[in-house]
Amino acid sequence: MTELDPFTDVLDGPVYVVTAASGGERAGCLVGFASQCSIDPPRFTVWLSTANHTYQVAREAEYLTVHVLRGDQHALAELFGGETGDRVDKFARVGWRPGEGGSPVLNDVRTWFTGRIEGRIEGGDHVGFLLAPAAVCPPAEDTSPALLRYREVRDLEPGHPA
Repeated sequence: MTELDPFTDVLDGPVYVVTAASGGERAGCLVGFASQCSIDPPRFTVWLSTANHTYQVAREAEYLTVHVLRGDQHALAELFGGETGDRVDKFARVGWRPGEGGSPVLNDVRTWFTGRIEGRIEGGDHVGFLLAPAAVCPPAEDTSPALLRYREVRDLEPGHPA
């Protein structure tokens, strides 16, 4: 099997915190695989590791919230990428409010959207959640924030059961 490392080693995309709620449970994890996938109608796909606690909650959720982290939000990346929701209530450590379908919206992240799950795509050890926008953050004063990039957080174990 051919490895993708020569290709993916040059990529340095943004990282996201994805949150979900279902059955009275909240979850969230750090995600490096996500992208807009359609302009009309607008759609976005976020890929969750099947090893993550967040994936288990998201399977039963109706909505997911995707938060774009700024370059100065390393602490949020560490919380959502380095801790597992099986043992830690991440939401007890951050300000948040319930959004569409109860999906947590993090107070300190100014760029986010909540999407209704329209479908799931099997992709090996990750499952893609196809999202239709249901709520989008208000415009920020700074429309071009420096984003937290994958290379800055890749040591947080992307397959960690977050």
